[in-house]
Amino acid sequence: MKLLRKNTPRWIIFLIDITICVFSVFLSYLLRFNFSIPTHELTSMFYYVLPIILIVRTITFIISRLYAGIVRFTSTKDAERIFLVIFIGSTTFTAINAITYYFLNNIFIIPFSIIILDLVISVFVMTYSRFLVKLLYFEYVNPSGNKENIIIVGTNELAHTVKRTFDNDVTMKYKVVAFIDPSGQNNRNKYEGINIFSSEKLSALIEKHKITSVVFATKFASSEIKNNISDICLSYNVKILIIPEASKWINGELSANQIKEIKIEDLLERDPIKLNKDNIEKNTIGKVIMVTGAAGSIGREIVLQLTNYKPKLIILFDQAETPLNDISLELEEIFKFNDFKLIIGDLTNAKRLEYIIERYKPSVIYHAAAYKHVPMMEKNPAEAILTNVLGTKTLANIANKYNVERFVMVSTDKAVNPTNVMGASKRIAEIYTQALGTVSKTRFITTRFGNVLGSNGSVIPRFRAQIENGGPITVTHSEITRYFMTIPEACQLVLEAGAMGNGGEIFIFDMGKSVKIIDLAKKMIRLSGLIVDKDIKIVFSGLRPGEKIYEELLNNKENTIPTYHSQIMIAKVIEANFNEVNEKIKNLISAVSTYDNYKIVAQMKQIVPEFISSNSVYEKLDNNKN
Repeated sequence: MKLLRKNTPRWIIFLIDITICVFSVFLSYLLRFNFSIPTHELTSMFYYVLPIILIVRTITFIISRLYAGIVRFTSTKDAERIFLVIFIGSTTFTAINAITYYFLNNIFIIPFSIIILDLVISVFVMTYSRFLVKLLYFEYVNPSGNKENIIIVGTNELAHTVKRTFDNDVTMKYKVVAFIDPSGQNNRNKYEGINIFSSEKLSALIEKHKITSVVFATKFASSEIKNNISDICLSYNVKILIIPEASKWINGELSANQIKEIKIEDLLERDPIKLNKDNIEKNTIGKVIMVTGAAGSIGREIVLQLTNYKPKLIILFDQAETPLNDISLELEEIFKFNDFKLIIGDLTNAKRLEYIIERYKPSVIYHAAAYKHVPMMEKNPAEAILTNVLGTKTLANIANKYNVERFVMVSTDKAVNPTNVMGASKRIAEIYTQALGTVSKTRFITTRFGNVLGSNGSVIPRFRAQIENGGPITVTHSEITRYFMTIPEACQLVLEAGAMGNGGEIFIFDMGKSVKIIDLAKKMIRLSGLIVDKDIKIVFSGLRPGEKIYEELLNNKENTIPTYHSQIMIAKVIEANFNEVNEKIKNLISAVSTYDNYKIVAQMKQIVPEFISSNSVYEKLDNNKN
């Protein structure tokens, strides 16, 4: 084995290539004269043609170092080099013919038919011999009989890249036996000699070939098709693999080690969002942008996406020092972006905020800072008011004072018919910014969406940790459902809505279909290669304080107006008088100093009449109201 893994000396490869050239010349003459070479042509070949061809080939091989490659790792790039070097040599023969024609009384020393035949034969034999050695080597170190059969979903260039990656990696024990075309257009065709099937044939193929893995190698499969294929794979306990984005490939090349098992986030992704990038860039290019909560999952992604639109400066504002430092390193080292300013601060510190806005004069503020954990805020309503209401109010007032162009607030679906303190606090913040917008030059815009995959406190990281610890997975209720959106797509829509808003709107996003949490838990267990209720159990812990079974994006008194973007709608809401709203919120903030939770929540319910507590100690306030 050690001997087989040693590289063949270059001089041997060089001699083999020269031998192939001699063989090619002889075969060319045999073919040209139908395997009966005339004596004068044979003499000419030995005295003139063969020496000229060998000299030219030797020079081109040495200059190009064609012999320097490792034969067992021959790739299509090597085949391209072989063709180019042989073609240059053949072009040289043509030039020699032109010279001899001029000086030797219209005689071509090398027949053109020989030049063409030699070109074709040399390229074919040199390329094929290298690939044959590679094939034999791979078969020796990794016999086909020991390989696992896999299927690639996709028939485009990406699928070809994945197959080539598997073929070229000697450590991989995978053999591609079929391609699946999600569109069904290439059904019954072949791709690199391998049959293409429609997705309807997947079950039969898994059973017939004992498939162990299926690789997604297409960007054009809809989320519905992706989930259908995944469900089939999971029913047969077949691993589902996925490849990273091309931007993450190592030196522009896909490595077999980068092909990983699919995650639940990949299956919950929806079809790509089409953005009006010109509109977003117009709202960003050359401007100072401020992002609050910049170290959080949403704020961080907003910052990263803003770097694509050429801002003059991004102000990253947050109170979490370590995550803020982490994103600064990411911006500098990965995104090569240096036009940013890190500022640690508290939203309720009016003097600090005013200093920042007066000094840097941001044109747009994306306000993503907030407390978002429902059970935590249910126990600490004073902190929910201080950060989510007072913090928003303070920032909005200063934005108004310094005529900031746009103020984009990131809200939540929990603000709709709130059943908990957190949702109600965000609804109050919405009401204040909307009311302030009626008397301000600043355009106050609200964006409202549901749960984002992988965000801090999200159910998916929690389930994943529980699976890694051997279970059980805790689900609060058997019927509980949630809307999900990936962090990137949520932030894309925030930027889009922020650019299109004229002020006063609440933009709601198309969250797709709601997902039953117990189904999500079961799929995550199966994706881990485990069996539900055998390897990992699911237990019901009961609804947490303030938690809803179903979440909404609109309250009963709202309806929507479509926008030019199919995934963004405007919620029609009842307009509030700024002076009345301001007075009520002042009283609410004053109540915080008492730290009387019931008094605080009671005043919240006065501002948001639809706030009806659920599974909470504050339900008695609703009973008293009735």
